[in-house]
Amino acid sequence: MTVGRYVSDLEEGDVLGPVEYTISRFVIREYAHAVELHEDCFQHKDGQIAPPTMVHLDKLRLYKSACPEGTGPHARVHIEYDATVHAPVPAEERLSVKGIVSQRYVKRGRDYVHMEIEMRAAETDKLLITYRDTVILSYGGENEKAGG
Repeated sequence: MTVGRYVSDLEEGDVLGPVEYTISRFVIREYAHAVELHEDCFQHKDGQIAPPTMVHLDKLRLYKSACPEGTGPHARVHIEYDATVHAPVPAEERLSVKGIVSQRYVKRGRDYVHMEIEMRAAETDKLLITYRDTVILSYGGENEKAGG
């Protein structure tokens, strides 16, 4: 596994993970409640599945594992993501999550990083979700432009 000091140290081709964990009923229920998803499939113990947007948390798991000192000296601004759900993610499933930095480039003085993440069932290797994400690492906003 690639390990950087900070998220801002990540370079194109870096591999994050895999990280394995079990997705609990409690976490699914609390996350769904927090984002106001009250459908039975996210709340009820029979047939409970994870909301598709929970994959955002897996990016943070990968960052924590690969970059133990956090985001780094510059703010990280999430600008877009796209996820494809290949199969439902059932509660209490053992999962394996792996990411790769597919691109890193500078545009108008800002560092952009594209990452691709795959979530799989750990025991069967079945692909559950693919996730593509773009962040700006060195966004300073108006204060930086003004020199302060």
